[in-house]
Amino acid sequence: MPINKKMLTTLRKIIYPKGDFKETYKLERKMINMTHHYVFKPFFKMWDHEIITDHHSIPVRLFFPNKEGVYPLLIFFHGGGFVVGNIESYSKICSRLANNLKHIVLSVDYRLAPEHPFPAGLEDCYAVVKEVASHLLLFNHPIEEITLIGDSAGANLAAAVSLLARERGEFQIARQILIYPATYNDHSDASPYASVRENGKDYLLTQERMMNYLKAYVKHEKDLENPYVAPLLATDLENQPDTLIITAEFDLLRDEGKAYGERLKQAGNKVEIVEIPNAIHGFLSLPPMFEEVKACYTSINHFLNKGREDESN
Repeated sequence: MPINKKMLTTLRKIIYPKGDFKETYKLERKMINMTHHYVFKPFFKMWDHEIITDHHSIPVRLFFPNKEGVYPLLIFFHGGGFVVGNIESYSKICSRLANNLKHIVLSVDYRLAPEHPFPAGLEDCYAVVKEVASHLLLFNHPIEEITLIGDSAGANLAAAVSLLARERGEFQIARQILIYPATYNDHSDASPYASVRENGKDYLLTQERMMNYLKAYVKHEKDLENPYVAPLLATDLENQPDTLIITAEFDLLRDEGKAYGERLKQAGNKVEIVEIPNAIHGFLSLPPMFEEVKACYTSINHFLNKGREDESN
């Protein structure tokens, strides 16, 4: 089932709460939590755990394919503009990823802005990956079998973790999958990317919304120039993981996602860029019957299988 014109029209009419963003983001969180509250026990295999850092604990949730077996690991960072979303709201998506990609999926409940501005969420994501890479979790996977994956703001965090890992030298990441990633710091009409103006007003994620998210994410305006906030601003993109970037045709982030992929290529990294036709930002949350979701799974499976074949040669 593809996203047809009638559905696109309907989705355009879906809006976020109106009013001052400093107040409405709290309402948005409540709405998301209510929508994803489970009345009955979820019909998927999962296990909750915590990663303990020096100052706080980071909740994580593991999702397992329904069929028993030994599987490689995906570490997943959820979207939500750095402000909303959690492991509950992404549980269905992660369970589908586990079964469709035949991987264990570890979802990270990183701290959210504005209560915890940059770099809190990024440091949480980094700490979880470091824990896994150090083999201190309750399962044991070599780092070359671990892939970072995220959507939207989560894809931004995955890219930033990979950059931070190279900078700190504590571990290496073999692969990253960035689904409609946020990679730039300007989503006004002055943006150099046409998709911001083409798709920034009529769809779920608008220019205004994206700018509000970034303002909430950073404590100081100067942080918007930080490449760990906007990876496209990084001057050096060498030695990054093999990368799959998936963009959506009607997404304001489409062109900056492609631009990041091209920059990674120019720096000598292995990169695949796939645009999903007729798709909008957030399409991964649609049921698996939609052609756009199927195409996304197909691209990811191809990327992961190719990676394992390269390692075995």
